[in-house]
Amino acid sequence: MAPSEVSGSAADPDGLEDRLRRFATIWSRAVFPVTATSLTRVEIEQHLLPLARQLSESLHAHTFDARAVQKIGGALIDAHCTDPEALSRTLGVIDAYLVLYCGDPGVEGRGADQAAEDSRARCARLQHALAAGYAYGLRERTRAEQEAIAHSSLAARNAAVSALHATETRLRAVFEGAAIGIAIADLEGNILEVNETLTRMFGGLEQHVRGKKVTEWSHPEDRPHVWQLYRELVRGEREHFRVEKPFFRNDGTVLWTNLTVSLLRDADGRPQYQLALLEDTTERRLLHLRLRYEATHDALTGLPNRTLFFERLEKALSGGEGSRFGLCYLDLDGFKAVNDSLGHATGDRLLVEVADRLQSCATAPGEMVARLGGDEFVALTTGPDTEHEVDELAARILSALASPIRVDGREFTVRGSIGIVEGPAGERTTAEVLRSADITMYRAKSAGGNRYETADPEADARAITRHGLTTALPAALERGEFFIEYQPLVDMCDGKVHGAEALVRWCHPQHGVLGPDQFIPLAEHTGLIIPLGRWVLQEAVRQARYWQEHHADLGPVRINVNLSPTQLQHPGLVKETVAVLEGSGLAPGSLCLEVTESALIGADEGLLRPLRQLAELGVDIALDDFGTGYSNLANLRRLPVSILKLDRSFTKGMQHLPVDPVDLKIVEGIVSLAHSLELAVTVEGVETGAQADQLRELGCDTAQGWYYARPGPPEKLHALSLADAV
Repeated sequence: MAPSEVSGSAADPDGLEDRLRRFATIWSRAVFPVTATSLTRVEIEQHLLPLARQLSESLHAHTFDARAVQKIGGALIDAHCTDPEALSRTLGVIDAYLVLYCGDPGVEGRGADQAAEDSRARCARLQHALAAGYAYGLRERTRAEQEAIAHSSLAARNAAVSALHATETRLRAVFEGAAIGIAIADLEGNILEVNETLTRMFGGLEQHVRGKKVTEWSHPEDRPHVWQLYRELVRGEREHFRVEKPFFRNDGTVLWTNLTVSLLRDADGRPQYQLALLEDTTERRLLHLRLRYEATHDALTGLPNRTLFFERLEKALSGGEGSRFGLCYLDLDGFKAVNDSLGHATGDRLLVEVADRLQSCATAPGEMVARLGGDEFVALTTGPDTEHEVDELAARILSALASPIRVDGREFTVRGSIGIVEGPAGERTTAEVLRSADITMYRAKSAGGNRYETADPEADARAITRHGLTTALPAALERGEFFIEYQPLVDMCDGKVHGAEALVRWCHPQHGVLGPDQFIPLAEHTGLIIPLGRWVLQEAVRQARYWQEHHADLGPVRINVNLSPTQLQHPGLVKETVAVLEGSGLAPGSLCLEVTESALIGADEGLLRPLRQLAELGVDIALDDFGTGYSNLANLRRLPVSILKLDRSFTKGMQHLPVDPVDLKIVEGIVSLAHSLELAVTVEGVETGAQADQLRELGCDTAQGWYYARPGPPEKLHALSLADAV
């Protein structure tokens, strides 16, 4: 051992070199008893150590090189490990110890399981390549010995006869005891000799193997070029070929082999015999098929899973001219409630029943059903007429789910929403098709569920835009892309600006300026409305304080800020509002928080408590969009509001003369009711002078709308246009 190796082992007793030596020791102990050599076991171990190092390198190589491993099999022949038992023991040592001693010990967790599985697969390929190299080396050694015998016969006949006898004895021992099947046939394909291993591989009866012709061993799964290679070999155009080939056994079962066929020539170089080496790979192939099935099928339902479905979809999308596809993306409506209330075990049994019904809906050629995960399923149909077939498939699915499903003594009515994508192959990618199907499915769910919708490019584009805005919202707030415009609130008596409503805008880098209706619902859905609303409140209060300090001559200005339903339920609403007011120095009476009527319909005392606390501090509470929520007017008495903001739908008919008397009566009644409850009335959407005059006569207190001014920057708050906007 080199000094560096000694020090390395001492420093790292579990290092790779140390593990390689232990592996070589185990290997030498296994093959030494069956090795016909004068070397000692230690010398055999020294010979095997570099071979073990090569095996380790091949196990970890980025690209598997079968030729390097085959050389190891040949090296065993060179070390006189020609006894068939030596190959068998070598393969056993590699199978049991190579990954153990030479695998990657640094991987942990789920990655360790994957790494172990990959190493076992690579180890199987190593064994296969080594066995092939061993067989090739054995053949080459045999041929070399035959040549040596031929040369020796020219020198001395007696010596040649003796050497020939010894060689034949060894060959017979190898032939009969080899761990792989060996057969010899003439050029006409008649099988002349078979060893015991090959006989066992084909069922154990030698008469069923010997005497047959090679051409009788064809199989429907033979690759087209196999017999072309065979014809080239018997014509002498190639020396050998190697293929994976199945055979039928006598009992009708299939034997899968790695087949190597070599051409044996006579002393004059003319083709004479065929030598076939067969390695039984049936169990390995069955294992591979089982692993493939498990990797491509859902463990719960047995349906194809996401992996296999994507393979089929990609194949359908890459079809030739005239090919079309139809995809149904199904999500069960309300399935989460089953898992939450009855448990996942019941939910799983329900999914199995659903899968069986879906499977019965897709039985035609070109149709398949798969489970993507959870309660999401897909059905795919291909062919020239999928435009009609996919609608029929979706209808069959909904019909199959219509009948109640009985699980654990309970009956479940299963509903589903289906998004359909159909079109010609070659125009869209797999990701684009799945995205469109998912968007369309949610459109069907939003429409009430238990139905199917067909993909609409415009609807897809809107959904994608909404998704893009949703993902961009957090960064937009950090980058300062939001700004506030202010719309004046005009006193109906003196016509002066007494306040302003703060209206947030988003200056999007791609889409330009976006109004609140385009992003506030998204902020509500994601929860970003809380920090965004806090920012709006801070900016609006700061601006109101600025107006009071620098434009006191224009009179007091009250700032109105909108509160969303999510903000209303935020536990820190009161505390944060008080902190903003105290930080800016703005009096509570200069702030009005607007809450939509729909947010307060049926509100309990817990929801109203923060509003009451703010009202007690002096903050005005306005009931926004009054008249659109169908609330009970009697509820106004228990709400902590001081202002009603009348929705523009009540006053739109007053924009032009003559005014509808019914509209007048309705507004007059609401104003009278509000004043009797000591509530001020603000009117939205005032767009003409005639409308403003009528509302003033009806007793409205304040108004806002394009007649007075459109929302704008803070410096233009007091610049009123007083011009009809319609």
